Amino acid sequence: MMLVAVGLNHQTAPVALRERVAVAPESLARAAAALRALPGVNEAVVVSTCNRTEVYCNVEPDAKATPAAWLHGFHGLRPNQLDEFLYRHDDVAMVRHLFRVATGLDSLVVGEPQVLGQVKESWQRAREAGALGTRLDRLFQNAFAVAKRARTETRVGAAPVSVAFAATRLAGQVFGDLSAVSALLVGAGDTIELVARHLVQSGLNRLVVANRTVANAEALAAHYDARAIALSELPRHLHDADLVICSTAAREAVISRADVQAALAQRRHRPMLFVDLAVPRDVEPSVATLDDVFLYTVDDLATVIEENLRTRREAAREAEAIIDLQVDHYVAWLNAHDCQGPLRALRLGAERQRDAVLARSRRMLATGRPPDEVLEYLASTLTNRLIHPPTAGLRAAAERGDAELLRAAERLYEGLDREPDAEP
Repeated sequence: MMLVAVGLNHQTAPVALRERVAVAPESLARAAAALRALPGVNEAVVVSTCNRTEVYCNVEPDAKATPAAWLHGFHGLRPNQLDEFLYRHDDVAMVRHLFRVATGLDSLVVGEPQVLGQVKESWQRAREAGALGTRLDRLFQNAFAVAKRARTETRVGAAPVSVAFAATRLAGQVFGDLSAVSALLVGAGDTIELVARHLVQSGLNRLVVANRTVANAEALAAHYDARAIALSELPRHLHDADLVICSTAAREAVISRADVQAALAQRRHRPMLFVDLAVPRDVEPSVATLDDVFLYTVDDLATVIEENLRTRREAAREAEAIIDLQVDHYVAWLNAHDCQGPLRALRLGAERQRDAVLARSRRMLATGRPPDEVLEYLASTLTNRLIHPPTAGLRAAAERGDAELLRAAERLYEGLDREPDAEP
């Protein structure tokens, strides 16, 4: 069996393509189950965040169905359409890649904490779908432990450089003093909650939260003395916003070019700043062509998050050392786990021979045969039966010149020719 990861991220694919293959949270379980159902796929997890879509599998080496082909088919894409944007990691490389993803070392913003929660949700959905087995389940739980240790023992998450912080820093660069700025946040998830926290800490006083589920918007707004509205009300309130930051799980844009044009007319063309953190995007891309509008996506934020990254890059080197050690630990566990089958078969075969010879010896005693004779029979017969299969195998190896097997046998049986310990 092989461990395989296939996917694309912010380093290999533009946002326009990433949004096409993004998997909504409510679809993660269905996606994992569909991937697991393919011939030769033993386990599967589908991870989808704002910057990546990846599939993690335990597959048979000769499996005809590939994760890359499934990724194309699941999203209705042409065969090979994604090939130039995809990467693949096998076995140990796959383990290291997952550990780096969970720790935030493979993120657009090094050390970003939100990705760990997203990876955990993907793992949980795969478990619910029955798509996990021992290997991947253990692997993902190890990844969570590695991420926790890296954050505890290094400063990889110390400096605030999440996309939420980057969005707030961008707003500060554009507007200067945020106390006079009116902001509209679209969505009510973790990212938007972080945005709200950073904005309020930066001095912003006027805040509106729009969400499809109004109760969630109200719960978030209550923490920041903000106003909550339904997503359907957004066009009527858009003109009041100087700053609009979006991060929803919607499959289609929630802010259209027409909405923004109408808002600009009411504002008498006072500029507006849009920061779209969602993948798929929440703001129609054509909004960027309007006068008096500044539209940034998650890809654009890479130019405004250099501050504080030096600290995280230095800490990342320490985190990489932790990851290397934990990769070795997982691989050692995996190797030990994979040899359990042969070990069980060896022990079961030995126990069957023991039981058969012991039963025969008891019958001999019951018929009055001398105990010494029975003990001699038991010892010699059991010894012959246990050593016959390896002896025959080694003889055959010698005849065909299999030196590698012969050397392995020498290591395996080293010490058997020593004198037994004396009885106490």
